[in-house]
Amino acid sequence: QVQVVESGGGLVQPGGSLRLSCAVSGSISRIYGMGWYRQGSGKQRELVAVNTSLRSTVYADSVKGRFTISRDNAKNTVYLQMNNLKPEDTAVYYCQANLRPEGNIRLQDYWGQGTQVTVSS
Repeated sequence: QVQVVESGGGLVQPGGSLRLSCAVSGSISRIYGMGWYRQGSGKQRELVAVNTSLRSTVYADSVKGRFTISRDNAKNTVYLQMNNLKPEDTAVYYCQANLRPEGNIRLQDYWGQGTQVTVSS
């Protein structure tokens, strides 16, 4: 069993900051990529930031310069520091981990349940 649990969402005013955390636990052989996606109301889920298996990072153009993804491999945790938040950042944020479960040779994607971020005055 693999669990992906996000935390840190909430309500913030425009220009404010939030830090999301995502911890991956369970029967894991190795974690490769980890990242964040979001889905606004009536919109498709979109990539926000990802830390790839080669340890490079990719950001959506809309968050470059404002959001920073970081990772603690010892804790199997990925973070998303979000600064200068805008109303259009309002969405449910999902953590995704690409990993190989114990006893399995295939890589699989696991998703968290999502955490709501609302940017409003």
